Amino acid sequence: ELGFLRDPAIYIPRSAAGHGLPRLAATGVPETLATSRASMGKVHGSLARAGKVRGQTPKVAKQDKKKKPRGRAHKRMQYNRRFAPAVVGFGKKKGPNSSTK
Repeated sequence: ELGFLRDPAIYIPRSAAGHGLPRLAATGVPETLATSRASMGKVHGSLARAGKVRGQTPKVAKQDKKKKPRGRAHKRMQYNRRFAPAVVGFGKKKGPNSSTK
C-alpha cells in the first residue's frame, strides 16, 4: 500500500520543514512509520494497576425493575415514543437517548 512512497521516481522528499510529508529513512521506510513500529505494543500504565477503580467501588445490590413489554406491546410503546404526538415544549426536540424527563 505504501509502494508509491518507496519509489524515488514518484516520491520527492521535501525540505527539513517537511510540509506534512514524511521523509524517507535510510531503510526506505518513511520516518513516521519507522518510529511507530518501534513503539508498537506499549500500553498506558502498568498492568499492576489494572482494575483499580472497579476494585475500590463499593458493591451495590441490583434493584428489581419492572418487566419490559414484549412483542406487540413493545412495538406499540416504540411507536408512541417516536411518532405519537407528544407535548411539544420550547427549544430543541428531545433526543431518543436523553435522560431528562
